[in-house]
Amino acid sequence: MLSSIARTEARSPLLRNIFRQTRTAAPLRISPMAQTSRRSNSSLPAGYVEDKSKGLMLRFQESLPRLPVPTLEETASRYLKSLRPLLSPTELEASTKAVEEFIAPNGPGRKLQEKLVARREDPKHKNWIYEWWNDAAYLSYRDPVVPYVSYFYSHRDDRRRRDPAKRAAAIATATLAFKQQVDSGTLEPEYMKKLPICMDSYKWMFNCSRVAAKPADYPVKFDPSQNKHILVIRKNHFFKVLHEVDGKQLNTSELEQAIRRVYELAATERAPAIGALTSENRDIWTDARATLLSADPTNAKSLEAIESASFVICLDDAAPVTLEERAHAYWHGDGQNRWYDKPLQFIINDNGTSGFMGEHSMMDGTPTHRLNDFVNDVIFNNKIDLSDPSVRSNLPEPQAVKFAVTKEVQAEVDRALRDFASVIGQHELAVQAYQGYGKGLIKKFRCSPDAYVQMIIQLAYKKMYGKNRPTYESAATRRFQQGRTETCRSVSESSVAWCNAMTDAAADDKTRIELFRKAVDSHLEYISAASDGKGVDRHLFGLKRLIEPGQEVPALYKDPAFAYSSSWYLSTSQLSSEFFNGYGWSQVIDGGFGIAYMINENSINFNIVSKGLGSQRMSFYLNEAAGEMRDLLIPTLEAPKSKL
Repeated sequence: MLSSIARTEARSPLLRNIFRQTRTAAPLRISPMAQTSRRSNSSLPAGYVEDKSKGLMLRFQESLPRLPVPTLEETASRYLKSLRPLLSPTELEASTKAVEEFIAPNGPGRKLQEKLVARREDPKHKNWIYEWWNDAAYLSYRDPVVPYVSYFYSHRDDRRRRDPAKRAAAIATATLAFKQQVDSGTLEPEYMKKLPICMDSYKWMFNCSRVAAKPADYPVKFDPSQNKHILVIRKNHFFKVLHEVDGKQLNTSELEQAIRRVYELAATERAPAIGALTSENRDIWTDARATLLSADPTNAKSLEAIESASFVICLDDAAPVTLEERAHAYWHGDGQNRWYDKPLQFIINDNGTSGFMGEHSMMDGTPTHRLNDFVNDVIFNNKIDLSDPSVRSNLPEPQAVKFAVTKEVQAEVDRALRDFASVIGQHELAVQAYQGYGKGLIKKFRCSPDAYVQMIIQLAYKKMYGKNRPTYESAATRRFQQGRTETCRSVSESSVAWCNAMTDAAADDKTRIELFRKAVDSHLEYISAASDGKGVDRHLFGLKRLIEPGQEVPALYKDPAFAYSSSWYLSTSQLSSEFFNGYGWSQVIDGGFGIAYMINENSINFNIVSKGLGSQRMSFYLNEAAGEMRDLLIPTLEAPKSKL
């Protein structure tokens, strides 16, 4: 049986690029905390209708528009435009010919387009790509979820709760308050550009799990009314902690008592790291799961107790201090004291620091960002009662969730730990906590903060490699029913021209500023189109899915430029919160970087990951690029009437 590493390398590079490009959290073009007041139906454009029978959270759901299918001409034009800065004239000529053949009146693209439009209009599909994408990008994806699919948030320190039990109890209380809104359907929808967006993925937030299977994993959802417990893990010991007893939710003092009891019960050495099995290649974990289930009948009940839990609290016996240490702890840890298939894991360390780890398959980053912002906001700003000292005498003890561990099961665990150490050991992580400025100054430059930071990244890559290469930024498409993400291709002719000018000593600042504005405008044009469902990559993916077995693959898909232009040498995404001091995930290709960034009022945080390409060097160039751009644009503030 191939190891997880060998299986990763054995995959087609093109498939790896396509299927791994969306594991990043979508850029936050949504305001999760600010958009909480209820919108009236009268303030919405025609077509949006409130169905109050669906509850507050889902009242707009059925009237959201369906994801469009762009015309072949739109996609062909945008695709070729994205290729121009990446290819030589000869390569571009060949790609142009392949595209023209594809969209010709009798070209193969026409019939595929007809099929795709028919699928979009089929009432069975609320979103023509939803099932395909969930399967191809996530559930059929066989590489380990950690580090390739999971992502993390690092929380700001809570100085009033240095005690880890108190920190864990406060987080649990706040999370349960959010869960109550989701379960009851009373959570206010999110909005983008004042329009309600899809809330369908929230059903995969609580009492859920991913389950390993062949040829594809599948998600499971348990009835929240029948499963009112949290999974608490300490030193690999699993405990089922009820969060509701006799119809009443446990208060913070009661939760703290239960968590302290877990610390006591798990005070001995670590138990066998059964959770490490979830860090494996999905085929290996599928087989190991069968071994675990066949070892003893009680193991099935233990698995169900884990998978049905509302969420997970991991009490780590670690004390990370630096931003890099915290990033490693929350992104992957040591392969133990986790259940990586759960969508929500809150991690609390012995020094009271905390963070979050998310599994990505059924839910993108914006819902869990809203959850984590809510949790921290209500705790830090005293918006939730954490002071009730009463503790009921009839509360049950935390119930140990035990596994029968045979030598065969232990062998699987040992292999998982070895493979985990090998995979994680190949990755290099760096954190750039840039304190020079943030969105406050960027807005004074009359510039989109997101587009501005994308240019920082482009300039840094140019400085490091002397060229620009294909770059992915995640764009949210949640304004459509069951919308998830689309690719924003960040490299444009304008961005390359600007990077060239910035690294050309002979160029003057006036020219550089003019080119910078054009680069920003190009970026905004593409990401706006992508968020409107008119990007290149999902459309071409959908058309390719409709090629029948035995049918000749069109030249467009065999063109080397198709594979190269979707090889994400830079995989980027934005998500910003004043309550976080870090957030991130992995690179997409072995020759590339994963760069997650947060744009706060007075700072920019970059989390840089690569397989030994020099993440620290990239961090240096990001710092240098940010400083040069500030110096370039500061003079424009002295002449506010200037068109520059």
